[in-house]
Amino acid sequence: MPKTKEQKKAILEELIDKVTRAKSIIFTSYKGLTVKDNEDLRSRLYKEDNEYYVAKKTLFNLALKDKAIAGLDIKGFIGQVAAVFGYDDEVSPAKIVGQFKKEKDKEGKIEFIGGVLEGKYLDATQVASLSTLPSKQELYAKIVGSLNAPVSGLVNVLAGNLRNLVYALNAIKDKKQA
Repeated sequence: MPKTKEQKKAILEELIDKVTRAKSIIFTSYKGLTVKDNEDLRSRLYKEDNEYYVAKKTLFNLALKDKAIAGLDIKGFIGQVAAVFGYDDEVSPAKIVGQFKKEKDKEGKIEFIGGVLEGKYLDATQVASLSTLPSKQELYAKIVGSLNAPVSGLVNVLAGNLRNLVYALNAIKDKKQA
């Protein structure tokens, strides 16, 4: 049954709210995705404060009209379109969908078709490469490791000098006892 104008207006207002809150938006095609896989993907996204949303292309275009993103034309996308809104981490929607594709979608039922990051349009290949980036937590761990490395090296050098001093004193003690 077709939606009434009031229902479409409510959906548009909801979409505009999602677009304004989102740090990134990833657009996917989802032809032939089973309900079970769809629910699995939604739950994975929800755990990382992301949201998978399906609406008509016209409503997505209207919701993004005020953003004036160069190169973005959702009506030009082929097939059914879903948007993944990333509210917390900009990269996590692409990473989660990419991981889902690798694990569960061998037939290509879900594909990247574009995205929006920092007010700029990303094509499908850019979104796919975004999905291979390390997560925020991995980057934080690398930074902490890099900051910690010089300190660890200094501690090891100082401990080596003390260790050598102890060996020398033990050798002197053993020599005097003999």
